Amino acid sequence: MRIPLSWLREFAAVPADATAEDVMAELVKVGLEEEDVHRPSDELTGPVVVGQVLTRVEEPQSNGKTINWCTVRVVPEGAEQTLTGDGIDPSGVQGIVCGAHNFVVGDKVVVTLPGAVLPGNFRISPRKTYGHVSAGMIASVRELGIGEDHDGILVLSTLGLDPEVGTDALDLLGLHDEAAEINVTPDRGYCFSIRGVAREYAHATGTAFTDPASPVPAPAAQGPACPARPEDTAPIYGGPGGASFAARAARGGDAARPPPPWLAARLRLAGIRSISLVVDISNYVMLELGQPLHFYDLDTLAGEIVVRRATAGETLRTLDDKVRTLDPEDLLITDDSGPIGIAGGMGGAATEVTDTTKDVLIEAAHFEEVGIGRSRRRHRLPSEASKRFERGVDRDVADIAAQRAVELLVELAGGTADTTSTDVGETPEARVVELPADFPARLIGRDFSTGEITGTLTDLGASVESTDGGFRVTVPSWRTDLETREDLTEEIIRLLGYGTIPSTLPVAPPGRGLTRLQQQRRRLVNALASAGLTEVLAYPFVSGRANATFGTPEEGADAPAVTLANPLSAEFGQLRRSLLPGLVELAKRNHSRGFRDLALFEAGTVFLPEGQLGSESIPPLGIRPDDDVLDGLDAGIPHQPYTVAALFTGHEVAASAGTTPRAWDWADAVDAVRLMAETAGVDVVVRQGTHQAFHPGRTAQVELRSGEVLGYAGELHPKLIAAQDLPARTVALELDADLLLDAAADVIVARPLSTYPPATQDVALVVPDAVVAGDVLEALREGAGDLLEEVGLFDVYAGQGIDEGHKSLAFALRFRAPDRTLTADEASAARDAAVDLAAERFGAVQR
Repeated sequence: MRIPLSWLREFAAVPADATAEDVMAELVKVGLEEEDVHRPSDELTGPVVVGQVLTRVEEPQSNGKTINWCTVRVVPEGAEQTLTGDGIDPSGVQGIVCGAHNFVVGDKVVVTLPGAVLPGNFRISPRKTYGHVSAGMIASVRELGIGEDHDGILVLSTLGLDPEVGTDALDLLGLHDEAAEINVTPDRGYCFSIRGVAREYAHATGTAFTDPASPVPAPAAQGPACPARPEDTAPIYGGPGGASFAARAARGGDAARPPPPWLAARLRLAGIRSISLVVDISNYVMLELGQPLHFYDLDTLAGEIVVRRATAGETLRTLDDKVRTLDPEDLLITDDSGPIGIAGGMGGAATEVTDTTKDVLIEAAHFEEVGIGRSRRRHRLPSEASKRFERGVDRDVADIAAQRAVELLVELAGGTADTTSTDVGETPEARVVELPADFPARLIGRDFSTGEITGTLTDLGASVESTDGGFRVTVPSWRTDLETREDLTEEIIRLLGYGTIPSTLPVAPPGRGLTRLQQQRRRLVNALASAGLTEVLAYPFVSGRANATFGTPEEGADAPAVTLANPLSAEFGQLRRSLLPGLVELAKRNHSRGFRDLALFEAGTVFLPEGQLGSESIPPLGIRPDDDVLDGLDAGIPHQPYTVAALFTGHEVAASAGTTPRAWDWADAVDAVRLMAETAGVDVVVRQGTHQAFHPGRTAQVELRSGEVLGYAGELHPKLIAAQDLPARTVALELDADLLLDAAADVIVARPLSTYPPATQDVALVVPDAVVAGDVLEALREGAGDLLEEVGLFDVYAGQGIDEGHKSLAFALRFRAPDRTLTADEASAARDAAVDLAAERFGAVQR
């Protein structure tokens, strides 16, 4: 909302030297947000004056264009020229070349003299053109930045003006004014008017406020301005009452008269283009009082005006010359000919006011907020009127706004005011809110005196009545947002100042901090981040296909999912069963932008519904449900385990001089799993596994020692990689972190470092091809006993010297005792025990 300061000063005590910045600084105190400052004079400076054309000579040119060589007087005849500078004639008569032809000798025009700067940083200086030195320019409205018309220069008589030659044209056209632009939040619709902002400025500064609605007298009604009645206007979506309809009439005016400069200037500064006198008056009253208006050519109306809902199949040609098919929820203004306007949206073309209109009917109505908003979206008709109706309009100002428009029509268009008026429809009773005397203090945290409460509410325009233990507050008609005692309390502290609320730092209670589970989760995330992975957050919404692929290891297995009732996109209509679909989407987005080497991870919940989902009924408000009801509600919540997933594409490091980048592979995913297990202090088993989303031969299944499956790691399936347009050999992992952390000890005790030297032994075992190397490794670890410190597979061989269908597995074993140096015999005995157990379980034969 743009607020011209000259307009604001008519209703609020704004100091004469106050700038737009000063006004916004005051409005910020009462919760309005500053946006911008608009000063036409910032882009239009220098000598810009009223001139009178003395001579005009048409001179055809060789290029086919005809120019006018003019002399223009820019100071009153006989007066001394006070302007000086290069190109300014001391005689007060300037020679100017002009290409427009819509003026004659004697016309008064706007002249920009040398030294002036026009919008777009266009500087005026003497220049030789068409064989003359042109010392100035006769300006059009577009060149002045006050309109779009560029068909000719601005002739001041067309605006009804006859100023003295030499008058400052910036003052004449209102271009020295400035506007403060503020952002109006949806609950402060009353600030979409000069009336509302002036009241807020008075609140902020404690100065006087003059209500522009108060001095407008009601007509001495001698009958209805037009027969009208509301029909079927009850709010479909709730709200205070149905529609009301007020109308006034002005007769015998001249709608073709040009808008006066002050009116056009104010509208322009307020951000609304000047169109015609009648339209400008409608917009002017709307900006001043906040009440949208609609004007009808009274002679085109047929019979009684009825406010009703549309019927199926009805159409209306609106002012933009489009035929619109109406919806049964649309609220219409109709007469005997049918629809003549969409309520709160746009009028019909058949009743449009034109230059030939003599008698005008002014409509000032009130409509249901939600219904207007739906019609606006349905027909794509955003407007200043619908913006106000959707946020709430003062019901009590409708007839005042209509009468204000009549006064302006009589003043500016001539004619007479009709002595009739129409006021029909429902006017609901004023809203009354009970406010306990101690409630503001309990809610805000500071004491309030009775005077502070009653004074601020009275300043708002409310009527306050003392009751036993509190106040009965009658909310003013323009504050449709005040519905509860909390709303009133917020207004009290807003006007008194948020700075009056005492600041008290809370004291943290002793003995608290992160829980054990929170600490463990944080350690997992920090470990992955420290290892070089980047944490990301993906949307939890995925497609059904993604859930079916990543959400269960077996292809075709049942994968129940939570389906969203109102998804952001039909494609992503389920809650995730796995974190990997989100990581895949993020990887694809990064790849499309040139980021190829990625190591991403996410930690979050997945949604695994089992059995009951949701509840048949929701317990009523205001009553605490018993334990059985709460248990029933909890039973309908899907299982949501905390999960960690990672995805690797490209190379571990970027290519550089002297460095050959290594591509991520399945071993990196397994290493990340082991890192998380070590961080949690849990011993896990990694064995060959299968998952439909992973490569059939490069998938590790991660288990606890108890046999519970934690998750999977490895290379994604080639078909999936191709379908998702990911790089070849993309690897990933996903673990159930809750299950991992449940197996973690309360305290992780670090193993003491031995100062004694290790004893190392290597062993190569021949086993059948079907035997898994990891199982042999576990057998060696178990058989070697407590002296074994570490065991690892370092070679797999099959070929010459090995029987067909068999393979050789080479392991490195490291033994160490905590209290002595091991002998070779002790290490060999432990190795032999390990080999014996492997032979017993798998038929392993030592090479």
